[in-house]
Amino acid sequence: MRISVIAKYLGFVLLFNALLMYISAAISIFLRETSITPLLYSAILCTIVGVFPQIFVEKTEELKSHEGIAISVLGWILTCIVGSIPYFMWGGEFTLTNALFESTAGYTTTGSTILTNIEVLPKGLLFWRSATHFIGGMGIILFVLLILPNAKAARTSIYRSEVSGLSMLNFQMRMREIVRIIGIVYTSLILVETMILWALGMTFFDAICHSFGTLATGGFSTKNTSIAFYNNIWIEITISFFMLLGGMHFGLIYATITGKKQNLFTSDVVKTYLTIIFIGILFIAFKLVNDHVYNWGEAFRHASFQVVSLVTTTGFATVDTSVWPMFTVVVLIYFSIQCAMIGSTTGGLKFDRVYLFFQTFLKQIKQTKHPNAVYVSKMDKTLISSDIELQSMAYIIVYLVILLTSTLALSAMDIDLITSFSGSVATLGTIGPGFGKTIGSMGNFSTLPDAAKYIFSTNMLLGRLEIMNVIVLLVFLTDKNR
Repeated sequence: MRISVIAKYLGFVLLFNALLMYISAAISIFLRETSITPLLYSAILCTIVGVFPQIFVEKTEELKSHEGIAISVLGWILTCIVGSIPYFMWGGEFTLTNALFESTAGYTTTGSTILTNIEVLPKGLLFWRSATHFIGGMGIILFVLLILPNAKAARTSIYRSEVSGLSMLNFQMRMREIVRIIGIVYTSLILVETMILWALGMTFFDAICHSFGTLATGGFSTKNTSIAFYNNIWIEITISFFMLLGGMHFGLIYATITGKKQNLFTSDVVKTYLTIIFIGILFIAFKLVNDHVYNWGEAFRHASFQVVSLVTTTGFATVDTSVWPMFTVVVLIYFSIQCAMIGSTTGGLKFDRVYLFFQTFLKQIKQTKHPNAVYVSKMDKTLISSDIELQSMAYIIVYLVILLTSTLALSAMDIDLITSFSGSVATLGTIGPGFGKTIGSMGNFSTLPDAAKYIFSTNMLLGRLEIMNVIVLLVFLTDKNR
């Protein structure tokens, strides 16, 4: 493994981050805020460190597969570290641990926070906080794909850390074209949502910050009470709509816009996904009405927003779900584990894998009943190979093992079970808020011990990197025969 070559492409990652830091610093300079120095110094540092390998490391036309994986995994880790510098330099609630936690939550589009008073942050720092969602949502590594040499093995290994094999079923084109499509869809939706939210009464600053959080399915808000601050049903409907889009396969969105035959309206997976969401909303709304928490109108309004927010791993909130009946919490936890679709900015198991799991399960039952028959799995009329089936099943198992391990580790710190479990679900699924009073929809992670924050930060990275690439890199580094 050539460290110098890897450093060269990690330098591009730093330069991309520096660009957004300069924009954030410009906002602080214009408003004469206290965050000028932290943002500007951080931007300059990223620029210097990012430029250095571009000058002294020669360009190579060949990258090996394991070098591609290293760029992907290390790129995310490095990004989270450098992104914490403005927070730490600014101070306030940002200890070193808290700064790293907040940065990781931003880039991985998790949206968990240690802040007890978000609104005290200067606008430049708030913009940087939301900008980490923008960077992480599109995938900083997808940017690197555009400047990588024509090395198929390296490109493929990096791409798979961002978009799984299942996701590629909806893309019938070259990798650079895929990256272009993702970029166009992502930025276009952000611009449209910003304009709508601005027209509905948000300030332009709040509108763009919440659009970053929505389409990246991140959930960082500029307000302490999240979307509940606005108490505006039209804002909630708008954000819900764009959260749903952010949770869908970008290839299918592009296909729908361009009039392709295979699109959101023809996809059986999308139809099933939306049906399950609707059923979940009805279950929760009925329980809320039955327990006299809300009337039917309020119950459907709040149930819809919370379900969409959690299933898309966004984490915005309009109410405090910690006071809801336990049945509704269980349903919300299910959606927090299932999450949205592959090929989007969401985390979690992803619905496509859950869909394939049940297809494979039913296939095995049929196979047992009729041993001589041949059964196949399909998704949107596309045959699923046994390799992809195996990969999906393995991912589900590893995901659940990590979830259990994380819960046990946190419980050993005398953290209550609901916080340990829901926090693990929320961070591994890159959702944001957990359940209960401490880390619920109106709570934060500030009171937890530093060790717990590092476990949660690790969960966020694993969830964003889809776990397997980290395991592959660790296996390679520990392989004595490599």
